[in-house]
Amino acid sequence: MQNLPHLIHQLESKIAHCETTNLAISGGSVGWHIEHSLKTIDQIVTACKNSNPSNYEWRFNFNRFLILTIAKKIPRGKAKAPKIVRPEGKISPETLGFSLSKVRENLMDWKDLDKNTYFPHPFFGILNKKETEIFLALHTKHHWMIIDDILKPA
Repeated sequence: MQNLPHLIHQLESKIAHCETTNLAISGGSVGWHIEHSLKTIDQIVTACKNSNPSNYEWRFNFNRFLILTIAKKIPRGKAKAPKIVRPEGKISPETLGFSLSKVRENLMDWKDLDKNTYFPHPFFGILNKKETEIFLALHTKHHWMIIDDILKPA
């Protein structure tokens, strides 16, 4: 989980721009992308904590192999976020600060989790702890890059 704290810090550094939009880049504001990233991290870490490592069984998944191992990048505009991680309601610096604190607290004991904790991803299949770490870093970086593009001068 080495990259993720740094990426979370980068998200935090953009909270002041949470209302900024650029419809040529994304339908979501900077705040939407920050909140979505934080919700995704929180939901996935919680799912891993609630998983039973003895039930984990590795299976090959071509999409997981291609994106997480070969491309090491999530392509833009190819998937829609599941409803559970789509931000709803007003996004403010205060709500983002709350989400940030929640995520940091949830990540505190990540290193202590069993290597076979897992979560079922709708596209990549069952991800164990190591694969989950890779996915969370790629996903957060993906949204960080969108935020960066939203904030670029026209």
